[in-house]
Amino acid sequence: MPTGTNVPITQDWGAVNVGKSSTYKKPTTSHGIDAAKKNGMLATERKYGAGGNASAHTGTIMSARKLEEATDVGKIAKVDKSLSKAIMQARMAKKMTQKDLATAINEKPQVVGQYESGKAIPNPQVISKLERKLGVKLPRGGKSKAPPKAGGATKAAKAGLTRGGPPKRR
Repeated sequence: MPTGTNVPITQDWGAVNVGKSSTYKKPTTSHGIDAAKKNGMLATERKYGAGGNASAHTGTIMSARKLEEATDVGKIAKVDKSLSKAIMQARMAKKMTQKDLATAINEKPQVVGQYESGKAIPNPQVISKLERKLGVKLPRGGKSKAPPKAGGATKAAKAGLTRGGPPKRR
């Protein structure tokens, strides 16, 4: 008694060509590539942003290009010497290398080196990671406040007037 289906099982091992059967051979020389471009047989295009896989911590730190383009008018804040000294002293007290510290805070060893040399742009997240791992409170460079204007209060402020509004009530 036969079991299964009544379809015979056969295998087809012959070569199959799918698509156009073309005799076009790809150019290998620069002259052949130029000729193919002129004839419209070859098209090239530039990829925008190719190879732009940036690491996680570069999004918050300015790129080197921005650093180079910066002018004296808008100086970019660097790590304070007191902070770099404090990091170095705390790391040495714990008997850690820069690489050990960087591994412990999930950063690259170059980042720790930049912070200790004073070349890094301060990142509060990295500084807080360093504080937690080293067990010390690191000095942070606060925002610099504009110096107070000379001359004290203006005549309008003394008279009780506000800019563009009714006089102040007493």
